[in-house]
Amino acid sequence: MTWQVAIDSHHCMASGVCAGTAPDLFALDGTHARPVNTDIAPDERALDAADVCPAMAITIHDGTEAIGPRP
Repeated sequence: MTWQVAIDSHHCMASGVCAGTAPDLFALDGTHARPVNTDIAPDERALDAADVCPAMAITIHDGTEAIGPRP
């Protein structure tokens, strides 16, 4: 089972909160953040990063189900 991680570059403001929350899952690339890998093993830190993203730019999917950010 894998989760898919995406960052909407139109919304990302490169705050670095995601990379600070899970530095092995997210990296800053100049003006935007990016997932280190788009397919990851389930990892609560990815959901945490999606939850705290100030731009709400991170989405996490488990197959077709959106699981992050959490409500």
